[in-house]
Amino acid sequence: MIQKLLIANRGEIACRIIRTAREMGIATVAVYSDADAKALHVRSADEAVHIGPSPAAESYLVGEKIIAAAKQTGAEAIHPGYGFLSENAEFAEAVQNEGLIWVGAPPSSIRAMGLKDAAKKLMREAGVPVTPGYDGDDQSPERLKQEADAIGYPVLIKAVAGGGGKGMRKVDAEGDFLSSLESCRREAKASFGNDDVILEKWITSPRHIEVQVFGDSHGNVVHLFERDCSLQRRHQKVIEEAPAPGMDEATREEICAAAVRAAKAVNYEGAGTIEFIADASEGLRADRIFFMEMNTRLQVEHPVTEEITGVDLVEWQLRVAAGEPIPKKQDELSINGHAIEARLYAEDPAKGFLPSTGRLNFLSLHAGTGRVETGVEQGDEVSPYYDPMIAKLVVHAEDRGLAIDGLLAKLANINVYPVRSNAGFLYLAASDNDFRSANLETGFIERKGDNLLPPSKPTAKALREALTTLRWNVGEYEDHPWHGGLIGLRLNASPKESALVLADGEAVEVSVGDWSGADLRIDEPSGMALVNEAGQTYAITPWRVQGGTATAADGAILAPMPGKVIAVDVAEGDSVTAGQRLMVLEAMKMEHALTAPFDGTVTDLAASTGGQVQVDAVLCVVEPAQ
Repeated sequence: MIQKLLIANRGEIACRIIRTAREMGIATVAVYSDADAKALHVRSADEAVHIGPSPAAESYLVGEKIIAAAKQTGAEAIHPGYGFLSENAEFAEAVQNEGLIWVGAPPSSIRAMGLKDAAKKLMREAGVPVTPGYDGDDQSPERLKQEADAIGYPVLIKAVAGGGGKGMRKVDAEGDFLSSLESCRREAKASFGNDDVILEKWITSPRHIEVQVFGDSHGNVVHLFERDCSLQRRHQKVIEEAPAPGMDEATREEICAAAVRAAKAVNYEGAGTIEFIADASEGLRADRIFFMEMNTRLQVEHPVTEEITGVDLVEWQLRVAAGEPIPKKQDELSINGHAIEARLYAEDPAKGFLPSTGRLNFLSLHAGTGRVETGVEQGDEVSPYYDPMIAKLVVHAEDRGLAIDGLLAKLANINVYPVRSNAGFLYLAASDNDFRSANLETGFIERKGDNLLPPSKPTAKALREALTTLRWNVGEYEDHPWHGGLIGLRLNASPKESALVLADGEAVEVSVGDWSGADLRIDEPSGMALVNEAGQTYAITPWRVQGGTATAADGAILAPMPGKVIAVDVAEGDSVTAGQRLMVLEAMKMEHALTAPFDGTVTDLAASTGGQVQVDAVLCVVEPAQ
């Protein structure tokens, strides 16, 4: 068995691997960048090695530094987690060439499944059903558009080397194809260094069904049943569950057998996932489930499979990497109950789910039953350099209904502040009637739209409770701002918009206009109440009424987060219409289009292509049309 393991990753997956390794008596080595010097995975490991500056391209993605850290510390094996170098065949080979154990898929398997076009051809040969589409060598825009027209719209453009929803575009009409292709290729080139694409027919009622497979060096391959990952936003999974609701035994047997054939076709070893797209317009049927791709690594959502099978997949990975056979045979594996996982992200649903960074002054995750996988604690920082996941919340119960109830109870007791989170959005999604009745498809979140966005303020009842708590806390301090006839509040919003005052024991919203032009300025608070309603955290802070005025430049286009300007579509003096794209900002490997808030004229253009900008920087101003 391995004696010392280096984990070539960070955050919650590094902490997850450390936990299992410690239970197995394996010493662990963490690696970290400048931004992660005080991170939880660094504090949790037995040793830690600094590998470079904060950007992943200069640290976590530099294989030579990671291998050097392993040799420096005497680690015998490297576990890549997921993301970063986990599906990099060259890195896997380099690890093995240095005499180290690679806790992952064989490089040949990674290569075979790494490009979606080659993988689809291989799967066809193995008798695995694939989605209709085009995966040819001719990558000219003219040929791709010709094939898309022949397939029929809507059509899906997918980067051959893509993953995580990047390098993927749905095209609804012929006239949008070429612009979508250009955007998709640009994102794919930036993320994966390869802008080749394939085309697939868009399934009108799609469900994302995937099968966990596991192989060893002795020729054994088993499946650990399926997961449903249909709740997605921008092709990123949000809520996952196992088993898939509505899956009958005959269909389960067919797709799981197809997944095993797929793994055997590439002589697979270790943990992997075969992803399928199901046309669920008439329920789940074996003849309407098609291969999409294989992820040759451990998946983010692996805990739901662990919960229903009682298996520790990381332990299996370490044992198989050390040369042992898979610990269980297929007939020893069975489904027990139902598990559901929600991904809690540091992002602001009210601002288009833009990542939210900063210090987690308040963080409470562990209320209720279930499992929490996290890489942060209260007081830690959410960095702008990496994926903004805070935690994975996992609940296992006897059946799906009870599992959903457990997840809702967990979300209802979460507090995250001042960093924004998607907890309220998760609560509304999981409590939706269609979700509870398993009326699922990958367009669920888009279809529900603003109905899944939490309110901007808590209910009057919650406010009264918070105000009572705050007044109680300040006790007899007569000079505290809670005392007096009229007291204002700020609810995570600009005080120039509205305030809440305590009048006759009731919380009442008062508009700025009612103050005869008086501005509200913050007073030094001595206390704060965090109110959680339906998963959303609201912070209530005391305010005083002060003199002064304030104005807001409604036409100012601000950078929503630090990033790089990759396209500027307007020039100073241009006339623009409401909703027109002004520029594109790339941040955290995603493109964000900034648009005109109303008809007007562009002035004070400060952004240029290739420029780096900071959060809230004024990029330009749109003067309203007269």
